[in-house]
Amino acid sequence: MRLFKQIRLRRWRASLIEVGKRAGIGLFLLQLATAFVLLVISSLRHKRQRLKSFPHFHVGEVRVGENRLQLYSFGRELYDDMLAAIDSAQECVFIESFIWKDDEVGRAFRDHLARKADEGVEVYVIYDGFGNLVVPRAFKHSFSKNMHVLEYKAIRRPWHIFDPRCYSLDHRKLLIVDGQTGFIGGYNIGSLYATEWRDTHLCIKGPGAGYLANSFIQFWNRFQSRGHMIKRRYPTGFDPLVTVHGNNALRLIFPIRDMYIDAIDRAQRCILLTNAYFVPDHTLLEALKAAARRGVDVRVLVPWISNHILTDWVSHGYFQECLQAGIRIFSYRHAMLHAKTCMIDDQWTTIGTANLDRLSSIGNYEINVEIYSEELALQMRELFECDTSDTFELTQESWQERPWYTKASERILAPWRFMM
Repeated sequence: MRLFKQIRLRRWRASLIEVGKRAGIGLFLLQLATAFVLLVISSLRHKRQRLKSFPHFHVGEVRVGENRLQLYSFGRELYDDMLAAIDSAQECVFIESFIWKDDEVGRAFRDHLARKADEGVEVYVIYDGFGNLVVPRAFKHSFSKNMHVLEYKAIRRPWHIFDPRCYSLDHRKLLIVDGQTGFIGGYNIGSLYATEWRDTHLCIKGPGAGYLANSFIQFWNRFQSRGHMIKRRYPTGFDPLVTVHGNNALRLIFPIRDMYIDAIDRAQRCILLTNAYFVPDHTLLEALKAAARRGVDVRVLVPWISNHILTDWVSHGYFQECLQAGIRIFSYRHAMLHAKTCMIDDQWTTIGTANLDRLSSIGNYEINVEIYSEELALQMRELFECDTSDTFELTQESWQERPWYTKASERILAPWRFMM
């Protein structure tokens, strides 16, 4: 009798395991089917999408300590100043981009850099191999032989596939000229971003550019496989007003996420957060909710339709929880919103390359600048108010009334938030 019970128990456990496996496979297939339908919808939507203008404005340069800072919110203006900075180079140019398109803007940057390299200026270029998979090889091979070019590849050796740290992409966007002028922000290089995407970038003139230059040098020297090491080094010291934070996947150092959480925990009056892909982890989300509950005016601006529709639906799964905590959510509809910025209490600002998702928080190589400046913070407030002047704000009532199939899709895709 006892043996019979043990056999029945084993069969029961085996049946449960089999049911669990089938349920898991079924859920995964359902997720894939949902993702496929959303991707088809996104493809059809993009074919019908027309170019729309979006509000933007020009602000003046501000001084922060020994640095002069210029804010950009329109790609064409940024690219013009970046190309002018390259043309003014006397010693060296460092440029790093996640995406570098083979189009009018991409070729303009290549040609300006080639001319400076032919003049004897040291030109170093880094671009991410995965981010540029669809860029023709002919364009990548068209860079001048006088330029030093590094195509960063996450997996460089067969055994790297077993090391999670080696799956990190180079998501950084930097341009540094002569160690004195540096650009940092969300803009990749391409004609699409010049007029059709709403993004944010910052120019730093002064010692702060040295932080960006040293970060570039460290990345280059760590991953260059052929060519020489960069021996330049720029004096930086400690600047309490302008600080650069960079994620280092190999060393498992991710200070940008901690910077956000610390600043949010200190907020007393307002948090104005703009981000392209809002998929925060539990700790970061709890920090935002706690701020709202203690009376801080927390506003989050996200694209209503981004270039990654699956991320949109995963992000939407957070909205109900945010609204219930008192966080105000605004949806941007004019263009693709790609900015990664935050302003707190009209004093503190961060601008950089890191999204508020797990890939940026604890995955990719990212870089952000942290700035204490009331004048710059007020410009960021003005920019946020411009961005939200013709958007729609979500409410709990309207969000609860969305169709059942929308809610179902969000729940089906919710487990994917841990991969984004």
